[in-house]
Amino acid sequence: MNNHLKKLIFLCLLGGSSIAQSVPYIRGDEGPDPNKLLMDRGIQISTTEAFNLMYNFRFDEAAKEFKWLKVEFPEHPIGDFLLGLNEWWRIVPDTKETKYDEICHAYMDEAINKAEKIHKRNKSNKEVLFILCAAYAVKGRLFAEREKWVKSAWAGKKAIKYLDESRGEENINPELLFGDGVYNYYSKWIHENYKSLRPLLTFFRKGSKEQGIKQLEYVANNAFYSRMEARYFLVQIYAMEKQSGKSLMMAAQMHQLYPNNSFFHRFVARNSFALGRLADAEVYARELLRNVEERRYGYGANDGRYGAYILGYLYLNKYRDNTLAKQYFEKSIEYALENGSKETGYYASANLSLGKIAIEEKSYQAAVRYLSEALKNSDKNSSTYKEAKAELEKLTKSLKKKK
Repeated sequence: MNNHLKKLIFLCLLGGSSIAQSVPYIRGDEGPDPNKLLMDRGIQISTTEAFNLMYNFRFDEAAKEFKWLKVEFPEHPIGDFLLGLNEWWRIVPDTKETKYDEICHAYMDEAINKAEKIHKRNKSNKEVLFILCAAYAVKGRLFAEREKWVKSAWAGKKAIKYLDESRGEENINPELLFGDGVYNYYSKWIHENYKSLRPLLTFFRKGSKEQGIKQLEYVANNAFYSRMEARYFLVQIYAMEKQSGKSLMMAAQMHQLYPNNSFFHRFVARNSFALGRLADAEVYARELLRNVEERRYGYGANDGRYGAYILGYLYLNKYRDNTLAKQYFEKSIEYALENGSKETGYYASANLSLGKIAIEEKSYQAAVRYLSEALKNSDKNSSTYKEAKAELEKLTKSLKKKK
């Protein structure tokens, strides 16, 4: 199922992993109020470094920083939740990776158990409701990635319940706005792009893409915990809305802050390429491939297919070197197959480019193979499909004449 649909089914509905940008604590004489840990300024300041480590993919170091919360506040869910969030971000670079699922769920379950005990004693504790909403959201998103739809729907229902209960606390409003923003955008986006799902969406309130983007922009500039999560979504949303300039600006800022974060690295390369900033795109693409080849954490086939395609395009169209262009296009295809990403645009475009090179080199059997693969794996309304179809028809006619 499309990744954006999974986001709607889950994370979008609730405010998802919205606690994601700093929480722990500089102890004073009295310490923080255990009922208001999230908004305690000392805790926020003390945990900022842990979040920076997490977003920069230094997960083991971040975990050490978060673990002190479990020791300092053993009855509070904050430590378990943040450790679970740290595990979720291990999954973000390639959501097909399952080896972190069990520990992520375990931390979230422990956070939920602790939060529900407090909730039974104090129904009006807003920050506990906030954590309950967020923990169920992360679990549900992960269930959706694994296509465990019943478990995903159950967790989503629980998350929405706690989201509704948690409303009304002015000082965490920007955090709560995150869920509304993602929901508003994706509910409308799916309505526009998935006609078969429109009957299902009649059971949900109507969204507005424009409102959703404005809400996420507000969160990205004003929230504390969900600031980076909002930016994570906006980088993708701007790209889908053909606002590559905005996507590039935000991705570049995030890449500068977190140079080891492959997600933002990938998007700064992709947007530079889309905007025709080919010198920058080449630098980023080579970095991506180098990081993949060096097996740096978070970099894998998903990043490789981007980097290799960009370099293939450059060698074909800028440097006029068909030999190297073919090597990089083939490498992009290999990475896409390794990642199970045949349906992506780069896979089809790489095959189209190889087909055109094969025609130029009079390797007609190879050309038919590449062009057919491009047709098979591209949308019929896409320019790739139309070009591959035209090239294949022209080649077929030419071959028939030669017979």
